[in-house]
Amino acid sequence: MPKNPPEIVAAVDLGSNSFHMIVCSLTDGNLQTLDRLKEMVRLASGLDKKNYLDTETQERALGCLERFGQRIRNFPPESVRVVGTSTLRQAKNSQQFLEKAEKALNHPIHIISGIEEARLIYQGVAHSLGSNANLRLVMDIGGGSTEYIIGSGDTPRIKESTPMGCVLVSNAFFKEGKLSKNAFTQASLFAEQQLEPIQKQFLRKNWDEAIGASGSLRSIDKVLQAKNWSNNGITREGLELLVAHINQCSHVNELNLPELDPERLPVFPGGVAIVYATFKSLGIEQMTVSDGALREGLIQDLLGRIYDHDIRSATVQALVDRYHIDKEHASRVKRTIGNILAQLGDDFCSPNQEHVAHFLNWAADLHEIGRDIAHSQYHKHSAYIIENGDFAGFSRQDQILLSAIVKSHRRKFPRSLFDELPSPWSVDAPKLTVILRLSVLLHRNRQEHELPDFKISLIKSKIRLQFPDHWLAQAPLTHADLTQEADYLKSAGFKLEFA
Repeated sequence: MPKNPPEIVAAVDLGSNSFHMIVCSLTDGNLQTLDRLKEMVRLASGLDKKNYLDTETQERALGCLERFGQRIRNFPPESVRVVGTSTLRQAKNSQQFLEKAEKALNHPIHIISGIEEARLIYQGVAHSLGSNANLRLVMDIGGGSTEYIIGSGDTPRIKESTPMGCVLVSNAFFKEGKLSKNAFTQASLFAEQQLEPIQKQFLRKNWDEAIGASGSLRSIDKVLQAKNWSNNGITREGLELLVAHINQCSHVNELNLPELDPERLPVFPGGVAIVYATFKSLGIEQMTVSDGALREGLIQDLLGRIYDHDIRSATVQALVDRYHIDKEHASRVKRTIGNILAQLGDDFCSPNQEHVAHFLNWAADLHEIGRDIAHSQYHKHSAYIIENGDFAGFSRQDQILLSAIVKSHRRKFPRSLFDELPSPWSVDAPKLTVILRLSVLLHRNRQEHELPDFKISLIKSKIRLQFPDHWLAQAPLTHADLTQEADYLKSAGFKLEFA
């Protein structure tokens, strides 16, 4: 258990339709919900044909985040997780928006992949329902994507994310709220096309119960109950009646459905089309709806990080096994990293200090995974896998950062790789790379022996290494390696001195 776990934790989900925030008290590892906030922002509607987020939508989103920020602005950094999903994955100008959004919240925002979104959704649903032995199909409709997961207990087994959401489908097939039987048929067919590649994995025979999460599914459930079209969650029969009703209307304003929030009305037909296509394609007859979703999954993931059960470390260890890493060599490198960090002190890379050791140790574990593809240029293969793989627990920014460090750990030091990293990593990551480079270099012979008691300092761009008297004279290969390393680092703006 950490020395001082936070008393209050929060999670914010910047979805493509709605922004959600949950705030909980944390006492002895137990959570109690204190506050829930939700605003319909419809971020996905602001994407133009070239995938740029328009100014009006950005301003609407930032206004929401200013209000959220009033609640969590002064929370400690380690007590808050904020993630962006489908629309922020797509938007070409997302970085510019994120800079303003992070100022509004006073917390960093991480973009997560569709597969990571699916994992977190499952965690939120599983936590809200409790554990049982059944295989569950979990479905979550967002504004820009829909996730499907099969899992049991707390463990997701199969995860998929499809590029369809209630905002995207409604904008494409029900423009300006116009409805028709043909439009609904085309919308459903589009959804079935997205499901076609994953249909076999998610068919009814592969799971025991179906569970829905998200506002679209909750809205459909409420409408079906209020109309007495279903009395046990969402049913195939109830959906048929709802679809028939929609197809009799020419505009969303004519739907006149009880329990349907007016704010959801413009995107409701798109959500229904996705659910209807899913029931048909996967053979679903009945689906219950859960209160848990992405934000609850984020809170559970945050608890793991607070109590030293970070899923990212488990992911790295799984990759170490998968890519046949030399664990003894990685351990030697990590010991030297620990020695260097201890000498550099607590102020090194402040305020990122608590994250520095994590990322350096993960880099030490993963810097050679590319050897499983080819020995030549293996650092580039390693970096590609890290940046583009589906790594549970890691955000896109996490993976880009880790990839840049690993790619730069040997030979040329491409300083430009770090220029586009978000602050403060654009400044700190090159220093982390220097530490990894030196730690790997000092173990280049890959033999199990203790290094001498060396001293190191890293002040701005100047690195000073001091070895015991005469040691370098007795280690000519290390001396030659350090001489070459000084040249590599010089080209990246660092000055390495050693004696």
